[in-house]
Amino acid sequence: MLNRMPPTARLIGIGWYFVVCIVGGIIGGLLLDRWLGTDPWLTMTGLALGLGLAFYGGYQMLMDVLQPRRDEEE
Repeated sequence: MLNRMPPTARLIGIGWYFVVCIVGGIIGGLLLDRWLGTDPWLTMTGLALGLGLAFYGGYQMLMDVLQPRRDEEE
């Protein structure tokens, strides 16, 4: 279904993916820090994991947008 969407809509989706990964990592780290009392270590870990996941997943989705699949051309 995602392959039928126009490239601009798919790029907006990639932007939202970045936001959700990074903000989710920060919020998850903050909640764990408050619960375990380990300020700021888990927040920084959550940020790093969110950034890593955002860049890896974003790269995969961006390559899917930029390089058309061979089965689509046929």
